[in-house]
Amino acid sequence: MEMWVFGYGSLLWKPGFDVAESVIGRLPGYARSFCMRSIHHRGTVENPGLVLALDAMTGRACDGMALRVVPGQEAQTLEYLRERELISSAYVEKTLDVQLADGRSVAALVYVIDADHDQYCGGMPLEEQAQIITAAVGGMGPNTEYLFNTASHLSKIGLHDASLEWLHNRVKELCA
Repeated sequence: MEMWVFGYGSLLWKPGFDVAESVIGRLPGYARSFCMRSIHHRGTVENPGLVLALDAMTGRACDGMALRVVPGQEAQTLEYLRERELISSAYVEKTLDVQLADGRSVAALVYVIDADHDQYCGGMPLEEQAQIITAAVGGMGPNTEYLFNTASHLSKIGLHDASLEWLHNRVKELCA
């Protein structure tokens, strides 16, 4: 059985597993946002950063990339993703239907935010997000790097996210 993973943040530029096929896709009912405090990868407990998560929102959709795992590597990919994405249980692992740009629909593994988790911070003003992202550094590096890489890769594949583009520009200003 084919295994698909939906990437909307760092999975776009650092999947960490072998990809057999990648197709632009849309996940209905969710929005990409910096709504998760990062206390491991892009911040610390003392100075949390922010990372992207899928926040459930009626009437919204998130455009990203559906990544098909190389056949035979499903089990090791799932193990890797769980170790990476479920480090603090702020994400919930789901299998959801993703509409591909080529007309197909696939069931994809998706990591969405648990809005009841203490790392959830949905609805934070963009300026506050920019200030946090500018200052935070975690085990995988500066929070700015995460933002810049994600914005760059979305742009490369022709996807636009107004909030992310605003944050990218504002954080560049703050770092100057």
